[in-house]
Amino acid sequence: MSEQESLPPQTPYEILGDQGIKALVKAFYEVMDTHPAAKEIRAMHAENLEPVKSKLVSFLVGWMGGPPVYLAVTGTVCLTDPHAAFHIGPRQTEQWLLCMDEALIKVNASQELKEMLKLPMEHIANTVRNQDTSDPAPRDPNLIAVGR
Repeated sequence: MSEQESLPPQTPYEILGDQGIKALVKAFYEVMDTHPAAKEIRAMHAENLEPVKSKLVSFLVGWMGGPPVYLAVTGTVCLTDPHAAFHIGPRQTEQWLLCMDEALIKVNASQELKEMLKLPMEHIANTVRNQDTSDPAPRDPNLIAVGR
């Protein structure tokens, strides 16, 4: 047995693999679809979640240490541009993290994996956050070009 074969998994990708990441994403969107506290971020998504599930799987595979699938498909790993159209403040960030925490529980992730992902997942959630407040600014009906 080689030295590399005897080492325990070192990355979340090595722990979960493609199928584990797919299961995690499936659980994540099941939580988002059903958890009352995630209603607000669920409303930001289309009725059909399959395209966004596929994108999240692709992103997480590379982000967790696997092949850079998302980069190969999109040409970038930028998360801010795809989320720019949405009002994402502290509450929305917390809702996303709640869904991910619950998804990790649903897939029976080890405590070690949960701890390994905690701060990096918070970093992802805060990367797409684009507002200081959770409530959208009221729209002024008297303004024509407000860019919203």
